[in-house]
Amino acid sequence: MFFTTTTMEKNLFYNRYSTQIDAFISAALSEDIGEADHTSMSCLDNTKNNAAKLIVKEKGVIAGVKLAEIIFKKVNPSIQFTCLIKDCTPVEVGDIVFTVEGPQYDLLTTERLVLNCMQRMSGIATLTKRLTGKIKHTQCRLLDTRKTTPNFRYPEKWAVAIGGGENHRFGLFDMLMIKDNHVDFNGSISKTLEKTQAYLKGINRNLKTIVEVRNIVEIEECLAFPWIHRLLLDNMNPTELKAAIEKIAGQFPTEASGNITEETLVAVAETGVDFASLGALTHSAKNIDLSLKSID
Repeated sequence: MFFTTTTMEKNLFYNRYSTQIDAFISAALSEDIGEADHTSMSCLDNTKNNAAKLIVKEKGVIAGVKLAEIIFKKVNPSIQFTCLIKDCTPVEVGDIVFTVEGPQYDLLTTERLVLNCMQRMSGIATLTKRLTGKIKHTQCRLLDTRKTTPNFRYPEKWAVAIGGGENHRFGLFDMLMIKDNHVDFNGSISKTLEKTQAYLKGINRNLKTIVEVRNIVEIEECLAFPWIHRLLLDNMNPTELKAAIEKIAGQFPTEASGNITEETLVAVAETGVDFASLGALTHSAKNIDLSLKSID
């Protein structure tokens, strides 16, 4: 499954993946609260309401506002959530993103999960926005990967979409990716793809298949399998990418992957490749500092 990230897609992300995100929220709350938030229970009165605001402490692109609202509402539907700055908006130090009002215990019990999610998601969105801006003069689009934090994949990929990137496969279940080890275990790309084609026919599924290629010889083998969805050009420098794209001659969409950095991204994109996938979007983004403070 592959989606082009439009504004509508960003808004529909939760609707599409609500089951997975709801499961994440439940597990994360259970992990943090356990039997009870004894600190809050010892000194707070949950019959009294208080208000708090989310304050930006570091410049970036905000992400996770919608997720924060969902988390607060799942803890207590009566909590009043007022969004002041929407997802994907550039923010400056001192900006107030939202306010919440509700029972004391519920607000503070929810605080850390909301901050953990939003700080991480905002860091990813900030990095993604910066990198997509660097290649906007090309046809190349930025993809994330499966190099995500275990059990936090959906919020991280949501953040990539918010930042203007596009989501690659979500797991091993929604797309096939034939990689070097698959090929090496079988002896050749042709043998691997023959097995793959028979497998897909046997399960009566039309899952998209991406094939990782390392050289021109492997590209030539793939040309005999026109049903391939995309070729992943692995660890190629710009000169090698240009030669590979010329050989493919538009028969398949192309994706550059492997050791692409912020410094090399523009040169890769300018080769004419259709996509560039960067694990760094999710595994190396720096969190954006945010704080939830009471409103006097």
